[in-house]
Amino acid sequence: MTSTHQPTETGEQRASVRVRVNGVPRGLDLPVRRTLCDALRQDLELTGTHVGCEHGVCGACTVLLDGEPVRSCLMLAVSADGHDVTTVEGLTEADGSLSPTQQAFVDCHGLQCGFCTPGFLTTISAFVRDNPEPTPEEAREAIGGNLCRCTGYQNIVASVLRAAEITRERAADSGADVGTGTDTEEDAR
Repeated sequence: MTSTHQPTETGEQRASVRVRVNGVPRGLDLPVRRTLCDALRQDLELTGTHVGCEHGVCGACTVLLDGEPVRSCLMLAVSADGHDVTTVEGLTEADGSLSPTQQAFVDCHGLQCGFCTPGFLTTISAFVRDNPEPTPEEAREAIGGNLCRCTGYQNIVASVLRAAEITRERAADSGADVGTGTDTEEDAR
């Protein structure tokens, strides 16, 4: 649980936070006003989560909180206390291979400069987990909150559809059921 400490000499309030990040329990002592994005980048050195607009508009800082996409620039780290956070670094498969979404971005050339890519990858990973057979329109809607200044989005939409295809292929190969939308976050990785 979060516990607020007395102000430091500078008057800064600090808190102890326990959070599971990419499957690893972590304890942090940080300023109560530190954003989740800054805690991930500065305190945990997970720099894959990018800071874009810092207003929740661009989606570059999107991470998964208990499996659901959130803008980490808008959320205080203390609000993540007791929750599971998955960053782009946590999307890889247990054996180190690329996740379906990561592989799809490679297959379909879904990135250019790469700055927005971590936010797209986390957003799309959750979307495909919940909708393993999306239409192109549903794919466009799913990425509507993520901005890319380099592409025309066609390759990103193609990546969403390819990620769903890879997910279905891998599930068929392993005999797993895809499409219930009830898998745990761990099952989705």
